[in-house]
Amino acid sequence: MNEESFRNLVSGERRGPGASLARGALSVASAFYGCGVRIRNQLFDRGYKRVHRAPVPIISVGNITAGGTGKTPFVAYLAGWFTDRDVKVGLLSRGYRAHFPRGNDEKLVLDQLCPGVPHIQDKNRVAAARRAHSDHECELLILDDGFQHRRLARDLDIVLIDAMNPWGYGHLLPRGLLREPITELQRADLVVITRVDQCSDEQIQRIRDCLRNIGQQSECVEVVFRPRRLVNSDGQTQAAGDLKSKPIAAFCGIGNPSSFRRTLDDLGFNVAIFDAFPDHCDYTQTGLKQLVTQARNADAHSLICTQKDLVKINVSQIDDIPIWAVEIAAELKIGKELLEQKLSHVSNM
Repeated sequence: MNEESFRNLVSGERRGPGASLARGALSVASAFYGCGVRIRNQLFDRGYKRVHRAPVPIISVGNITAGGTGKTPFVAYLAGWFTDRDVKVGLLSRGYRAHFPRGNDEKLVLDQLCPGVPHIQDKNRVAAARRAHSDHECELLILDDGFQHRRLARDLDIVLIDAMNPWGYGHLLPRGLLREPITELQRADLVVITRVDQCSDEQIQRIRDCLRNIGQQSECVEVVFRPRRLVNSDGQTQAAGDLKSKPIAAFCGIGNPSSFRRTLDDLGFNVAIFDAFPDHCDYTQTGLKQLVTQARNADAHSLICTQKDLVKINVSQIDDIPIWAVEIAAELKIGKELLEQKLSHVSNM
Protein backbone atom coordinates (compact mmCIF):
# COMPACT_ATOMS: atom_id res chain seq x y z
CA MET A 1 0.00 0.00 0.00
CA ASN A 2 1.44 3.37 -1.01
CA GLU A 3 1.28 6.49 1.14
CA GLU A 4 -1.71 8.03 -0.66
CA SER A 5 -3.72 4.81 -0.33
CA PHE A 6 -2.81 4.58 3.35
CA ARG A 7 -4.00 8.14 4.00
CA ASN A 8 -7.24 7.47 2.12
CA LEU A 9 -7.77 4.42 4.30
CA VAL A 10 -7.04 5.91 7.73
CA SER A 11 -8.84 9.17 6.94
CA GLY A 12 -12.03 7.25 6.16
CA GLU A 13 -12.20 8.43 2.55
CA ARG A 14 -11.87 4.84 1.32
CA ARG A 15 -15.21 3.10 1.80
CA GLY A 16 -16.51 -0.43 1.65
CA PRO A 17 -16.36 -3.66 3.68
CA GLY A 18 -12.69 -4.26 2.87
CA ALA A 19 -11.69 -0.78 4.04
CA SER A 20 -13.71 -1.16 7.25
CA LEU A 21 -12.05 -4.49 7.96
CA ALA A 22 -8.61 -3.01 7.34
CA ARG A 23 -9.30 -0.10 9.67
CA GLY A 24 -10.43 -2.56 12.32
CA ALA A 25 -7.17 -4.48 12.04
CA LEU A 26 -5.19 -1.24 12.23
CA SER A 27 -7.13 -0.26 15.36
CA VAL A 28 -5.97 -3.46 17.05
CA ALA A 29 -2.37 -2.69 16.09
CA SER A 30 -2.82 0.88 17.39
CA ALA A 31 -3.87 -0.45 20.78
CA PHE A 32 -0.60 -2.37 21.12
CA TYR A 33 1.39 0.59 19.81
CA GLY A 34 -0.31 2.96 22.25
CA CYS A 35 0.40 0.60 25.15
CA GLY A 36 4.09 0.63 24.26
CA VAL A 37 4.16 4.42 23.97
CA ARG A 38 2.49 4.91 27.36
CA ILE A 39 4.83 2.46 29.12
CA ARG A 40 7.88 4.14 27.61
CA ASN A 41 6.71 7.62 28.62
CA GLN A 42 5.95 6.47 32.15
CA LEU A 43 9.44 5.02 32.47
CA PHE A 44 10.88 8.43 31.62
CA ASP A 45 8.34 10.33 33.75
CA ARG A 46 9.13 8.23 36.82
CA GLY A 47 12.88 8.30 36.34
CA TYR A 48 13.38 4.63 35.45
CA LYS A 49 14.89 5.62 32.12
CA ARG A 50 17.83 7.97 32.33
CA VAL A 51 17.77 11.44 30.76
CA HIS A 52 21.18 12.81 29.74
CA ARG A 53 22.10 16.48 30.03
CA ALA A 54 24.21 18.01 27.22
CA PRO A 55 27.02 20.48 28.00
CA VAL A 56 25.09 23.26 26.22
CA PRO A 57 21.39 24.29 26.09
CA ILE A 58 19.13 22.18 23.88
CA ILE A 59 16.02 23.30 21.99
CA SER A 60 13.88 20.47 20.67
CA VAL A 61 11.62 20.93 17.64
CA GLY A 62 9.22 18.06 17.07
CA ASN A 63 5.66 17.06 16.33
CA ILE A 64 3.02 14.67 17.57
CA THR A 65 1.96 13.33 14.17
CA ALA A 66 3.81 11.50 11.43
CA GLY A 67 4.21 13.46 8.24
CA GLY A 68 5.12 17.00 7.38
CA THR A 69 4.39 19.83 9.80
CA GLY A 70 7.05 22.22 8.50
CA LYS A 71 9.89 21.37 10.88
CA THR A 72 12.65 22.03 8.31
CA PRO A 73 11.81 25.69 7.53
CA PHE A 74 11.06 26.33 11.21
CA VAL A 75 14.40 24.86 12.31
CA ALA A 76 16.07 27.04 9.67
CA TYR A 77 14.27 30.07 11.12
CA LEU A 78 15.53 29.28 14.63
CA ALA A 79 19.09 28.66 13.43
CA GLY A 80 19.06 31.98 11.58
CA TRP A 81 17.69 33.78 14.64
CA PHE A 82 20.58 32.59 16.82
CA THR A 83 23.19 33.11 14.09
CA ASP A 84 22.06 36.72 13.69
CA ARG A 85 22.74 37.17 17.41
CA ASP A 86 26.24 35.67 17.20
CA VAL A 87 25.28 32.47 19.02
CA LYS A 88 27.22 29.48 17.70
CA VAL A 89 24.32 27.13 16.98
CA GLY A 90 24.38 23.52 15.78
CA LEU A 91 21.75 21.07 14.56
CA LEU A 92 21.16 17.49 15.69
CA SER A 93 18.99 14.87 14.03
CA ARG A 94 18.59 11.13 13.86
CA GLY A 95 19.33 10.91 10.14
CA TYR A 96 16.29 8.89 9.08
CA ARG A 97 17.02 7.24 5.71
CA ALA A 98 20.34 9.09 5.53
CA HIS A 99 22.97 8.23 2.94
CA PHE A 100 26.24 8.87 4.69
CA PRO A 101 28.29 10.99 4.45
CA ARG A 102 25.78 13.21 2.56
CA GLY A 103 23.00 12.76 5.10
CA ASN A 104 19.29 12.66 4.38
CA ASP A 105 17.18 15.09 2.38
CA GLU A 106 16.30 17.27 5.39
CA LYS A 107 19.99 17.75 6.15
CA LEU A 108 20.75 18.68 2.55
CA VAL A 109 18.00 21.30 2.60
CA LEU A 110 19.12 22.68 5.96
CA ASP A 111 22.71 22.86 4.71
CA GLN A 112 21.43 25.18 1.98
CA LEU A 113 19.17 27.22 4.25
CA CYS A 114 21.71 27.44 7.11
CA PRO A 115 25.15 27.74 5.51
CA GLY A 116 27.96 27.27 8.00
CA VAL A 117 25.75 25.75 10.71
CA PRO A 118 27.10 22.33 11.82
CA HIS A 119 24.58 19.51 11.45
CA ILE A 120 25.32 16.15 13.03
CA GLN A 121 23.15 13.14 12.20
CA ASP A 122 23.42 10.19 14.56
CA LYS A 123 20.93 7.75 16.09
CA ASN A 124 22.71 8.37 19.39
CA ARG A 125 21.81 12.02 19.80
CA VAL A 126 23.34 12.19 23.27
CA ALA A 127 26.75 11.38 21.78
CA ALA A 128 26.02 13.72 18.85
CA ALA A 129 25.36 16.61 21.24
CA ARG A 130 28.68 16.07 22.99
CA ARG A 131 30.46 15.87 19.64
CA ALA A 132 28.83 19.08 18.41
CA HIS A 133 30.12 20.85 21.52
CA SER A 134 33.64 19.40 21.47
CA ASP A 135 34.30 19.33 17.70
CA HIS A 136 32.39 22.43 16.57
CA GLU A 137 32.35 24.50 19.78
CA CYS A 138 28.58 24.92 19.54
CA GLU A 139 27.06 27.08 22.27
CA LEU A 140 23.47 25.93 21.68
CA LEU A 141 21.92 22.98 19.86
CA ILE A 142 18.62 22.51 18.05
CA LEU A 143 17.33 18.95 18.14
CA ASP A 144 15.31 18.29 15.00
CA ASP A 145 12.34 15.91 15.36
CA GLY A 146 13.06 15.49 19.05
CA PHE A 147 9.73 15.42 20.91
CA GLN A 148 9.71 11.61 21.17
CA HIS A 149 13.47 11.39 21.79
CA ARG A 150 13.47 11.75 25.55
CA ARG A 151 17.00 10.48 26.34
CA LEU A 152 18.40 13.95 25.70
CA ALA A 153 17.29 16.64 28.14
CA ARG A 154 16.03 19.84 26.56
CA ASP A 155 15.72 23.38 27.87
CA LEU A 156 12.90 24.31 25.51
CA ASP A 157 10.50 21.75 24.03
CA ILE A 158 8.70 23.09 20.95
CA VAL A 159 6.00 21.05 19.20
CA LEU A 160 4.66 21.90 15.75
CA ILE A 161 1.04 21.15 14.86
CA ASP A 162 -0.10 21.25 11.24
CA ALA A 163 -3.36 23.21 11.14
CA MET A 164 -4.46 21.23 8.06
CA ASN A 165 -4.41 17.91 9.96
CA PRO A 166 -3.64 18.63 13.62
CA TRP A 167 -4.56 15.30 15.20
CA GLY A 168 -3.61 12.74 12.54
CA TYR A 169 -7.20 11.61 11.85
CA GLY A 170 -7.76 11.12 15.57
CA HIS A 171 -5.96 7.81 16.00
CA LEU A 172 -2.53 6.54 16.97
CA LEU A 173 -0.27 4.85 14.43
CA PRO A 174 -0.96 2.78 12.41
CA ARG A 175 -4.73 3.46 12.51
CA GLY A 176 -4.00 7.19 12.26
CA LEU A 177 -0.93 9.43 12.20
CA LEU A 178 -0.56 10.26 15.91
CA ARG A 179 2.82 9.30 17.34
CA GLU A 180 1.53 9.76 20.88
CA PRO A 181 -1.80 10.54 22.57
CA ILE A 182 -2.48 14.26 22.30
CA THR A 183 -2.48 14.51 26.12
CA GLU A 184 1.33 14.15 25.91
CA LEU A 185 1.40 17.70 24.53
CA GLN A 186 1.36 18.75 28.18
CA ARG A 187 5.12 18.05 28.08
CA ALA A 188 5.65 20.79 25.49
CA ASP A 189 6.91 24.20 26.59
CA LEU A 190 5.55 25.85 23.46
CA VAL A 191 3.11 24.78 20.74
CA VAL A 192 3.50 26.23 17.24
CA ILE A 193 0.55 25.93 14.87
CA THR A 194 1.78 25.88 11.28
CA ARG A 195 0.10 26.62 7.93
CA VAL A 196 -2.53 28.77 9.64
CA ASP A 197 -3.07 30.65 6.37
CA GLN A 198 -4.48 27.48 4.80
CA CYS A 199 -7.25 27.12 7.40
CA SER A 200 -10.12 29.23 8.68
CA ASP A 201 -10.03 31.19 11.94
CA GLU A 202 -12.66 28.79 13.29
CA GLN A 203 -10.41 25.78 12.62
CA ILE A 204 -7.48 27.45 14.39
CA GLN A 205 -9.68 28.29 17.36
CA ARG A 206 -10.80 24.66 17.62
CA ILE A 207 -7.15 23.60 17.80
CA ARG A 208 -6.50 26.12 20.56
CA ASP A 209 -9.60 24.96 22.44
CA CYS A 210 -8.48 21.34 22.21
CA LEU A 211 -5.05 22.25 23.57
CA ARG A 212 -6.61 24.01 26.55
CA ASN A 213 -8.92 21.05 27.19
CA ILE A 214 -5.95 18.67 27.51
CA GLY A 215 -4.14 20.99 29.92
CA GLN A 216 -1.73 22.71 27.52
CA GLN A 217 -2.08 26.20 28.98
CA SER A 218 0.77 28.05 27.28
CA GLU A 219 0.07 30.55 24.53
CA CYS A 220 0.51 29.31 20.97
CA VAL A 221 2.65 30.69 18.18
CA GLU A 222 1.17 30.76 14.68
CA VAL A 223 3.35 30.33 11.61
CA VAL A 224 2.89 30.51 7.86
CA PHE A 225 5.34 29.28 5.23
CA ARG A 226 5.88 31.88 2.53
CA PRO A 227 7.32 30.96 -0.87
CA ARG A 228 10.25 33.31 -1.45
CA ARG A 229 11.51 32.44 -4.92
CA LEU A 230 12.45 29.60 -7.26
CA VAL A 231 15.90 28.00 -7.05
CA ASN A 232 17.69 25.33 -9.07
CA SER A 233 20.57 22.96 -8.41
CA ASP A 234 23.09 25.42 -9.87
CA GLY A 235 22.13 28.04 -7.31
CA GLN A 236 20.30 30.22 -9.83
CA THR A 237 17.12 31.94 -8.68
CA GLN A 238 14.13 33.61 -10.24
CA ALA A 239 10.82 35.02 -9.13
CA ALA A 240 7.92 32.60 -9.04
CA GLY A 241 5.92 34.97 -11.24
CA ASP A 242 8.34 34.42 -14.12
CA LEU A 243 6.79 31.01 -14.82
CA LYS A 244 3.12 31.87 -14.45
CA SER A 245 2.51 32.39 -18.15
CA LYS A 246 3.04 28.74 -19.14
CA PRO A 247 1.85 25.34 -17.86
CA ILE A 248 4.10 23.55 -15.39
CA ALA A 249 4.40 19.95 -14.21
CA ALA A 250 4.74 19.67 -10.42
CA PHE A 251 5.77 16.78 -8.19
CA CYS A 252 6.84 16.15 -4.60
CA GLY A 253 7.80 13.41 -2.18
CA ILE A 254 6.95 14.99 1.17
CA GLY A 255 4.77 14.22 4.16
CA ASN A 256 2.07 16.75 3.23
CA PRO A 257 1.71 16.91 -0.58
CA SER A 258 -1.64 18.73 -0.41
CA SER A 259 0.10 21.68 1.26
CA PHE A 260 2.58 21.95 -1.62
CA ARG A 261 -0.25 21.81 -4.14
CA ARG A 262 -2.01 24.59 -2.22
CA THR A 263 1.18 26.68 -2.36
CA LEU A 264 1.38 26.28 -6.14
CA ASP A 265 -2.26 27.29 -6.52
CA ASP A 266 -1.76 30.33 -4.27
CA LEU A 267 1.21 31.37 -6.41
CA GLY A 268 -1.01 31.30 -9.47
CA PHE A 269 0.79 28.53 -11.34
CA ASN A 270 -0.95 26.77 -14.20
CA VAL A 271 -0.45 23.23 -12.89
CA ALA A 272 -0.97 20.85 -15.80
CA ILE A 273 0.27 17.78 -13.88
CA PHE A 274 0.73 17.10 -10.18
CA ASP A 275 2.39 13.87 -8.99
CA ALA A 276 2.67 13.04 -5.27
CA PHE A 277 5.29 10.44 -4.37
CA PRO A 278 5.94 8.82 -0.96
CA ASP A 279 7.74 10.86 1.67
CA HIS A 280 11.54 10.56 1.40
CA CYS A 281 11.16 9.17 -2.14
CA ASP A 282 14.45 8.27 -3.83
CA TYR A 283 14.03 9.35 -7.45
CA THR A 284 15.39 7.10 -10.19
CA GLN A 285 16.48 8.09 -13.68
CA THR A 286 13.58 6.06 -15.07
CA GLY A 287 11.09 7.86 -12.86
CA LEU A 288 12.49 11.27 -13.76
CA LYS A 289 12.33 10.42 -17.48
CA GLN A 290 8.68 9.52 -17.00
CA LEU A 291 8.06 12.90 -15.38
CA VAL A 292 9.70 14.63 -18.35
CA THR A 293 7.55 12.63 -20.78
CA GLN A 294 4.41 13.61 -18.88
CA ALA A 295 5.53 17.24 -18.88
CA ARG A 296 6.06 17.22 -22.64
CA ASN A 297 2.70 15.58 -23.27
CA ALA A 298 1.06 18.34 -21.24
CA ASP A 299 3.09 21.08 -22.99
CA ALA A 300 4.60 21.98 -19.59
CA HIS A 301 7.46 24.44 -19.72
CA SER A 302 9.15 23.41 -16.45
CA LEU A 303 9.18 20.86 -13.64
CA ILE A 304 8.48 22.35 -10.20
CA CYS A 305 9.18 20.55 -6.91
CA THR A 306 10.12 21.23 -3.28
CA GLN A 307 13.66 21.86 -2.07
CA LYS A 308 13.52 18.51 -0.31
CA ASP A 309 13.04 16.87 -3.71
CA LEU A 310 15.56 19.02 -5.57
CA VAL A 311 18.50 18.20 -3.29
CA LYS A 312 18.09 14.51 -4.14
CA ILE A 313 17.76 15.06 -7.88
CA ASN A 314 20.65 17.53 -7.97
CA VAL A 315 20.34 18.54 -11.63
CA SER A 316 19.04 21.80 -13.07
CA GLN A 317 17.31 20.19 -16.04
CA ILE A 318 16.49 16.86 -17.66
CA ASP A 319 16.88 16.92 -21.42
CA ASP A 320 15.42 20.33 -22.28
CA ILE A 321 13.02 20.62 -19.31
CA PRO A 322 14.33 22.84 -16.47
CA ILE A 323 13.70 21.85 -12.84
CA TRP A 324 12.98 24.48 -10.21
CA ALA A 325 12.17 24.23 -6.53
CA VAL A 326 10.00 26.58 -4.49
CA GLU A 327 12.08 28.01 -1.64
CA ILE A 328 9.98 28.33 1.52
CA ALA A 329 10.64 30.47 4.59
CA ALA A 330 8.85 30.46 7.94
CA GLU A 331 7.06 33.66 8.89
CA LEU A 332 5.59 34.27 12.34
CA LYS A 333 2.02 35.52 12.19
CA ILE A 334 1.19 35.49 15.92
CA GLY A 335 3.46 35.05 18.95
CA LYS A 336 6.79 36.38 17.70
CA GLU A 337 7.46 38.23 20.95
CA LEU A 338 6.61 35.12 22.98
CA LEU A 339 8.93 32.90 20.92
CA GLU A 340 11.80 35.38 21.06
CA GLN A 341 11.39 35.71 24.82
CA LYS A 342 11.78 31.94 25.22
CA LEU A 343 14.70 31.77 22.79
CA SER A 344 16.49 34.60 24.58
CA HIS A 345 16.01 32.86 27.92
CA VAL A 346 17.59 29.66 26.60
CA SER A 347 20.53 31.42 24.95
CA ASN A 348 21.32 33.20 28.24
CA MET A 349 21.40 30.00 30.29
